[in-house]
Amino acid sequence: MRDVRVVLIGGTSHVGKSTVGRLVADRTGFAYRSTDQLARHPGRPWSTPERDLPAHVAEHYGSLTVDELITSVLDHYERLWPRIEELITDYAAGRDGDAGLVLEGSALWPVRVAGLAAPRTAAVWLTAEDTVLRARMDASSHPEEATTEERHLVEKFLARTVRYQALMQAVLDGRGLEHIDAPAAPPTNWPTRCSRPSVRNERSATAPPAPAPTTPPRRSPGRTAPARFSTPPNGAGGEEARRVESPPGIRNRLLLPGRGT
Repeated sequence: MRDVRVVLIGGTSHVGKSTVGRLVADRTGFAYRSTDQLARHPGRPWSTPERDLPAHVAEHYGSLTVDELITSVLDHYERLWPRIEELITDYAAGRDGDAGLVLEGSALWPVRVAGLAAPRTAAVWLTAEDTVLRARMDASSHPEEATTEERHLVEKFLARTVRYQALMQAVLDGRGLEHIDAPAAPPTNWPTRCSRPSVRNERSATAPPAPAPTTPPRRSPGRTAPARFSTPPNGAGGEEARRVESPPGIRNRLLLPGRGT
């Protein structure tokens, strides 16, 4: 809807939150933020061309079990939530100027988001098959160049990532909240940049013309009202779009182009 000021995008690591978040921010003119920018938990346990693997990160993933890693990150998100809630509330109330906010991050736990009292806020969660998460992580961490110890750390991170998604998806399904499944690869005709708007008044008859996606999103089973997909017919406007109804207390609907990553 046109009065949406805050768009929230949740999901586990490597699911595509930042990609979708930047696209939505580009289309709407909203500010883009990640919850990782508010406070950083030990990050991805592999080296990059820009930095070596920090010793404390290697120790974190090397010394803790997967259950302990999950407990650690969930505790971190709980401590971080007051800052996230304050940020959302400020933007929803217009206290940070005219621009809205696109906020993405794994810290957007469904139960807390559903309990928000902030007006003009829409939310969606992204999910992906375990094989998709592994492929994306391998592309980022380059296991063929890693030592045995380094690969062990990546496997721990992957296991935590998959476990987090399973816990999150159980909450979403239990509450009837919608999530969008990411395809293994983005559609070849997906534009690199988008034009406004992606958050639209649901009374609009059609979405703006754009190429239809080559890889349609899959709908996971077991969902109940009030969340639902709605795919407008291709006849009038020519664009498939998904309408995601947000959790109870968040009455707006977010229109995204037909893509899940």
